[in-house]
Amino acid sequence: MSEIRTQVQFVDIDEDMAGQRIDNFLRNQLKNIPKSVVYRILRKGEVRVNKKRVKAEYKLAAGDMVRIPPVTMEVKEEEIAAPSTKLNKVAELEHCVLYEDEHLLVLNKPSGTAVHGGSGLKFGAIEALRALRPQARFLELVHRIDRDTSGILLVAKKRSALRHLQSQFREKTVQKYYFALVMGEWKASCKAVNAPLLKNEVNSIVRVNSNGKPSETRFRILEKFSQATLVQASPITGRTHQIRVHTQYMGHPIAWDDRYGDRRFDAYTAKFGIDRLFLHAANIQFVHPGSGAKMEINAPLDDKLEQALAKMRQAG
Repeated sequence: MSEIRTQVQFVDIDEDMAGQRIDNFLRNQLKNIPKSVVYRILRKGEVRVNKKRVKAEYKLAAGDMVRIPPVTMEVKEEEIAAPSTKLNKVAELEHCVLYEDEHLLVLNKPSGTAVHGGSGLKFGAIEALRALRPQARFLELVHRIDRDTSGILLVAKKRSALRHLQSQFREKTVQKYYFALVMGEWKASCKAVNAPLLKNEVNSIVRVNSNGKPSETRFRILEKFSQATLVQASPITGRTHQIRVHTQYMGHPIAWDDRYGDRRFDAYTAKFGIDRLFLHAANIQFVHPGSGAKMEINAPLDDKLEQALAKMRQAG
């Protein structure tokens, strides 16, 4: 067991911090403190805004002064240990940063790295980035991609940037393009798949179902091989596993998809060195939250996938 001991803090709320609930603000400020403790100090009135007690739903305003009381508690070592920057998977993420400024960071996330810790994982990409950027006051995921999917992941470095970017995602003005290697010959006439998707809340498996949510993915052929097709997929809606399920529904599952794939296709692609889900977030287009400029970011495939494609070309 170890002891966490924080000091009293006085935080002046600026425009960037304004608009968030006090409980969410405290959870971000007291990252290693359990949620139950955060709500307890709120209930007991130990947290003060402008020298007054507030409830958990209070929304901060620019100019507010927040007093965060000192917290002392016993916790297990594994519960507070931040990922070490000396760990290979953490250190390697530094080389995966595609773009960074005072508003946001764009990461080319490796396959196999979760976007955040939990469910038995000690840390994910966001925890690793916080370890690599200890001076950053704010680092939050703008969106998520599957653990086994590689490619572009947006991280906000300001709350105003987070709100701005998430608003673009909600309004569907962000354009995203993925590369996927699918089984068989994708028909050139199939330029879009409109099929409602329903998620099983017990096992998180997603299926095409008339009772599901409307879902659309647009496709374009990039390259054809003897038993596979490299396609560009652009999800218009943002459902869980959308591209993976839509390709399976059309009879062309993605290589090495452990949920929706085909083992025969995995065996074929393994000959060329593929041993991971071949789904990569390759391009994103959005409006910069600070300057208002149109941004376009490209994420290259990793060397292993590029080499596999080269071998497939040689095989004819």
